[in-house]
Amino acid sequence: MASMGAPPGMFIFGDSLSDSGNNNFIPTLAKSNYPPYGIDFPQGPTGRFSNGKLAVDMIAEMLGLPFAPPFTDPSMSDPQIFQGVNYASAAAGILDETGKEYMGPIPLSKQIDNFRQTLPRIYSLFGQNASAMTSYLNKVLVMVSIGSNDYLNNYLRPDLYPTSSQYTPLAFSNLLVQQIAQQLVVQYFFLLLQN
Repeated sequence: MASMGAPPGMFIFGDSLSDSGNNNFIPTLAKSNYPPYGIDFPQGPTGRFSNGKLAVDMIAEMLGLPFAPPFTDPSMSDPQIFQGVNYASAAAGILDETGKEYMGPIPLSKQIDNFRQTLPRIYSLFGQNASAMTSYLNKVLVMVSIGSNDYLNNYLRPDLYPTSSQYTPLAFSNLLVQQIAQQLVVQYFFLLLQN
């Protein structure tokens, strides 16, 4: 990383391990904007499912970047977007239905749609210069941390989801790999090619 220079920003997709507060602004039961969450975080409870910083926060600090603001925060400004956005949502999964018992987490497919909504704002930051925007997007750090809820809050919950009766453990893991590849490789990178 040091020889390449620090990335100009971070775009984060994931679940509660990376959610910096997106669930504060959506109707869901999966919230952590109250103590004891945040007791060791300077701003207190912010919606992070941690008593302090998340791994994505520590990585941002090491790279000299500010913490990426949550996409759903209405106060997020364009200069903040330039340095990255956090799309992660606690209780979310690779599969859209994962976490539905928490009413409303943002699944990975919707997180990618939210990234799509961010692109015009990034484009305007570059004076509608597609080449400059593409160069920028080729340098940002994209972090993805998702999938545990597809097991914990889906496959291992036969009382709520039929997946464990529909798939063997190997078939389910293959389904998740296929879905994340489709969502990230095809959708995400297709978006970059379009701009």
